[in-house]
Amino acid sequence: MLAYRHAFHAGNHADVLKHLVLAQVLRHMAAKDKPYTLIDTHAGAGGYSLEGRYAHTKDEFQGGIARLYQRNDLPKVLADYVALVREFNGGGALAQYPGSPAIASLLLRADDRLHLYELHPTDERILRAFLGSRPHTTVGLSDGFAALHKELPPPSRRGVVLIDPSYEMKADYAKVLAAVREVLERFAAAVVLVWVPQLRTLESQQLPQRLQNSAAKSAPKGWLHARLTLAAADARGFGLLGSSMFVVNPPHGLHDALHAVLPFLVETLGQFEGANFLLEQQAA
Repeated sequence: MLAYRHAFHAGNHADVLKHLVLAQVLRHMAAKDKPYTLIDTHAGAGGYSLEGRYAHTKDEFQGGIARLYQRNDLPKVLADYVALVREFNGGGALAQYPGSPAIASLLLRADDRLHLYELHPTDERILRAFLGSRPHTTVGLSDGFAALHKELPPPSRRGVVLIDPSYEMKADYAKVLAAVREVLERFAAAVVLVWVPQLRTLESQQLPQRLQNSAAKSAPKGWLHARLTLAAADARGFGLLGSSMFVVNPPHGLHDALHAVLPFLVETLGQFEGANFLLEQQAA
């Protein structure tokens, strides 16, 4: 578990989908004056160099953010996300990629709370140096799954929980289901964002359906599932085919925003002729 480093994958097509959705949800939360809390269970280092050896091991960002960064014809929602990446780069060339904590730091207001958890000690130290001094922010070298019981409900009764483990251990799939159930039991109104890799494994294929049928059943505003399938498996059947974002209690307007942008992402980021998207939603 501690061998995983997101720096190898920063800015890839999965990050594009994840952070596009995260940005839209946080924009929605900021539309009301009352502060909210964002809990990130697997925060990583916060930001990543795209010029170092980790990023260039597989150059995954070249099939993700690099295909969008210089374009001036992006749909509005996508342009908003890319503008955040540009802001993280100081408006210059694409040299760094903001992880979820950095995206959040660009969007949270001064009185919004940011609670970050990361188990990898090196990434946690980087994250603490980056955001540890931000007001109303905590950075913990601990298991984000285990921390949920003390985090919920948040003081303002407004909150977002982002759950995106590496899934390198099969146990993560069951832990995600249990975590979503716990969040909804403790704070039914929480907006919960779950990132799911699209792999040719039974656990990966079943998780969105299991979330629909079980974990999200009690959500007062239902659920939304957005999936991008962008790559074909390799000759052995391995590889990241795409990814999903499963949103419990999705904000109003998120479905329409994604419906306007997912076809563009299929066309722009797709790596084979069968690239496609899925967008489904169920109200409570």
